[in-house]
Amino acid sequence: MQEWIIIASADKNWGIGFNNRLLARIPEDMKYVSGKTTGKVIVMGRKTLESFPEGKPLPNRTNVVLTTNTGYTVEGAVVVHSIGQLMDELKDYRGEVYVFGGESIYRQLLPFCKRAYITRFNKEYQADSFLPCLDDIEGWELVKKGEWQKSIKGIEYRFDEYYRSM
Repeated sequence: MQEWIIIASADKNWGIGFNNRLLARIPEDMKYVSGKTTGKVIVMGRKTLESFPEGKPLPNRTNVVLTTNTGYTVEGAVVVHSIGQLMDELKDYRGEVYVFGGESIYRQLLPFCKRAYITRFNKEYQADSFLPCLDDIEGWELVKKGEWQKSIKGIEYRFDEYYRSM
């Protein structure tokens, strides 16, 4: 059985990025995300992949890129061009599928997700891409609200978990 899960970092306004970059990169979040996603499938958009160091897929994961650019290819990742093609590609996979962003991918795949791991930053950043506010979507519930911690970079953050009951 597959379980679709959103994984993201967001500021107080659910901002997730600016100019195709994360709003904040803290080592604690990178370790958290790595711990959740290593050995699993991650699904992202082309721009999200291109924002990674050297634009390369993350190691020790099955990287799937969903893009409308039919000429797009990248070594080390599976490229699909529609939700239907994505579902067909993963039809035999049993396990967790992490939705990795960006904004368009989160919006398209949110209906398939039952869980969300959100690293929240206790700050408002300038953002031009956003995650839908799960607090305002019927059926989504904050089931684990983390304690505020201070990153070694001085940024306040916490790890929250949401579940969708519907």
